[in-house]
Amino acid sequence: MKISKKAKKELLEVSQSSSLRRDMREIASNRHNPFLKDGRVDVDAYIEFVTQFNEFINHAAKPFQLMIDKNIKL
Repeated sequence: MKISKKAKKELLEVSQSSSLRRDMREIASNRHNPFLKDGRVDVDAYIEFVTQFNEFINHAAKPFQLMIDKNIKL
């Protein structure tokens, strides 16, 4: 996808904006990971989120199937 000269010029002007950089720093300083508790990943919080999200989007749960394999590599 090619960007027009006008769009390039606009992006360049926006990138020079000190107020935008200040706003982005402020946003970054206030972000947090809701799945971290005391510096460790809270798996229960993640599973709860995914379960509720799937319910929200009306995604049917699949039945559990045991994986039988002796050499699983990620």
